[in-house]
Amino acid sequence: MNCSSRVVARIEEPAYNKIVERVVRVFASFEEADAADTLSRAQMTPQQRAAIFFELRERAHPDAFKQRLARVYRVLELERS
Repeated sequence: MNCSSRVVARIEEPAYNKIVERVVRVFASFEEADAADTLSRAQMTPQQRAAIFFELRERAHPDAFKQRLARVYRVLELERS
């Protein structure tokens, strides 16, 4: 794959207690952009993909863990009665 992307900007900004690096890349076509996305995902380890998933979930639903714990407790309570 001949990727002719160029990095336009790198911005580091705090997100919660972490630094998030945002990278903007410009491609000549959608096909090149899709190929670059596919390649970058293929190069990630399963741990990296899981970390990204959990980070996005935490941003979208900060109290998801508490909600799940409450649901599990309700189910256990029903099973006991």
